[in-house]
Amino acid sequence: MEIIGYIAAILIGISLGLVGSGGSILTVPVLVYLMGVDPLLATTSSLFIVGFTSLIGGIRAYSKDLLDYRAVTEFGFPSVLSIFITRHNLLPAIPDTLFTISGITITKNIMLMLVFAVLMLLASWSMIRNKESNTKAAVSKQGAARVFPLMIFGLLIGVVTGLLGAGGGFLIIPTLVLFLGLDMKTAVGTSLMIIAINSLFGFLFSLNHFTFNWPLLLIFAALSAAGLFIGSRFAEKISPAALKKGFGWFILIMGIFVIIRELFLNK
Repeated sequence: MEIIGYIAAILIGISLGLVGSGGSILTVPVLVYLMGVDPLLATTSSLFIVGFTSLIGGIRAYSKDLLDYRAVTEFGFPSVLSIFITRHNLLPAIPDTLFTISGITITKNIMLMLVFAVLMLLASWSMIRNKESNTKAAVSKQGAARVFPLMIFGLLIGVVTGLLGAGGGFLIIPTLVLFLGLDMKTAVGTSLMIIAINSLFGFLFSLNHFTFNWPLLLIFAALSAAGLFIGSRFAEKISPAALKKGFGWFILIMGIFVIIRELFLNK
């Protein structure tokens, strides 16, 4: 199973390189189901793996002038604030055992995986039905009014990052396109830098609360970074619409699997 997990690490990087999202959506299930990592520890380990890989991608985007600096700032500060609050206040406040329904005990770990699965289903639906249409026409009317909604999205994505170890790229990219009218390449590059900031700060906020398997983290991060370069090369040749739709179907299957496993097979 470990070999499959390491192969999946490369696929995680490829997904980040291709569409600027999806890394954390895959990382947590891979760490939990293939590498045997505790779900709570997996959400924190995911922050390092995805953060490191995204930082490589963000630096690469910077070198190609594919970053929107204002978007990074408007997302970054609110996100870091809500990540800090979530990791230090909200996450520790969740009890280990939540409730029992129909003989199934919902623990904190199961809840995190189920929330993750729901997030996967929503992300897959967004990707499958995504239509790139008149976003730029709508954006042209936004102007300076974009700042407040972007900050709100930054706060929300920070909660997602802090709670689930998800960088939120699948939420960030539509926001960048909708409010800023960025082209896909710039949106992907900007998303990677925002994910890097969110994930690495989230990891630093939790550094003293867990004992990490550093060899596993470093190997995963290195393989994921290699995958990112592969994904970036593919992204130059594949239609973004086809890419998103195919990835969406994959995430949909993964989300259904997680729900079935946690509710019916996790005995």
